[in-house]
Amino acid sequence: MTEEDRPESTPDADAAPDADAAVDDPPHWLRKVVLFLSGQTVSLLGSMLVQYAVFWYLTITYQSGVIMALAAVFGFLPQAIVSIFGGVWADRHNRKLLIMAADASIALATLALAVILLSGYDAVWIIFAALAVRSAGTGIQMPAVSALIPQITPTRHLLRVNGINGTIQSAMALLAPAGAGAIFAWSSAVNGGSAASLVPIFLIDVVTAVIGIAILATIAVPTIRRVGAETPGYFADLVDGIRYIAHHAFVRWLLVVFAIIFLLTVAPSNLTPLMLVRSFPAGTEQDVVNLAVLEVSFSIGMVLGGILVASLFARRSRIGMIIVSSLSFGALSIGLGLSANIWVFFAFMFLVGLAVPFFSTPSMTLLQETVEPERQGRVFGFVGIVMAVAMPIGMTVFGPLADIVAIEVLLVAAGLLTFTVIGAAVWLPAGRRAVAAARTATASVR
Repeated sequence: MTEEDRPESTPDADAAPDADAAVDDPPHWLRKVVLFLSGQTVSLLGSMLVQYAVFWYLTITYQSGVIMALAAVFGFLPQAIVSIFGGVWADRHNRKLLIMAADASIALATLALAVILLSGYDAVWIIFAALAVRSAGTGIQMPAVSALIPQITPTRHLLRVNGINGTIQSAMALLAPAGAGAIFAWSSAVNGGSAASLVPIFLIDVVTAVIGIAILATIAVPTIRRVGAETPGYFADLVDGIRYIAHHAFVRWLLVVFAIIFLLTVAPSNLTPLMLVRSFPAGTEQDVVNLAVLEVSFSIGMVLGGILVASLFARRSRIGMIIVSSLSFGALSIGLGLSANIWVFFAFMFLVGLAVPFFSTPSMTLLQETVEPERQGRVFGFVGIVMAVAMPIGMTVFGPLADIVAIEVLLVAAGLLTFTVIGAAVWLPAGRRAVAAARTATASVR
């Protein structure tokens, strides 16, 4: 990687960089960032439409915790497996080409599923198979995307760019459930609620993927040049990444926090649509509307949270935002479980969405600031592995339990456990050492 493409280092990962001390920004970096985020936004919209529609179809059709658990396993476990290699590939090959290839593979799998459903074959395992292929593509795409952003963005602009990216994604999450609800409700009425109701949304996803790939193709992104005379083998790269994480106090601690959040907060929160249908039943068409309102409430919170992080909180402590938001997830899960009114339920979902950018944006920014560019692909690959493994593990526990125990009880229990475990992770000596390490890590990455 040339000097003009390499992001600048900052002296302190936990504080906002000093603009006066920054070197000149690389030429055309803003154009690259705008094009990249634009292409990813278009592609993301189609992916979100599919995600909402598939899970709504499974929720309404089967109303089974086991089915939802299986959907989570097929939708996330392949990502974990592929991310083992995806992170290494992101450090060895051109990240732009990896993203384009992953997008194309996901689009082809979606198109194939649409054709199969149009033929009249709608066995649930076909949907699970498509979820698995899409998940595998995400395992390649996610570490490449996360590592490409700091490659084209000066370090002193990273938090704002990540905040803007989070806000854009939240805005798409606001539009997607409304769009998915309208299209899915119309298609369900036409197709009698069969799996063929998903086909129009699948075709939209294919089109958005093609547009996203075309936009990304216009950006010049060099391949990272590795330091050293020889390029190590894949296995050596993988081992090096594991050793790096094992000896990096902050990265190791943050991966533990990610695991806790996805195991105890994200996994049970995936049962909230099922809780909505069971606890506040309203008929198929109104259930679709309520599910859309639930997701819109969450997305409005994410949009507002992203705006706040990118503006008012841009210079606040990254670590502070991570800790406060993590503890908030536990409290909000308890609130969801105690909601006796559907509008209170929507309000708590809004607050959950509001808290998400205060966790995700500073987490990604700190990793981008503290990890060397040539190792970022592997580190983000392991982040993807942790998220993709923790979620289905949590769902294999919470999903079947949801058919035995009230989901409200599960949400309260998960919230109490989250609050307790996160508190321990923060206040135990190892957690305090990791937080201190994060404040000085970037000083050695120059």
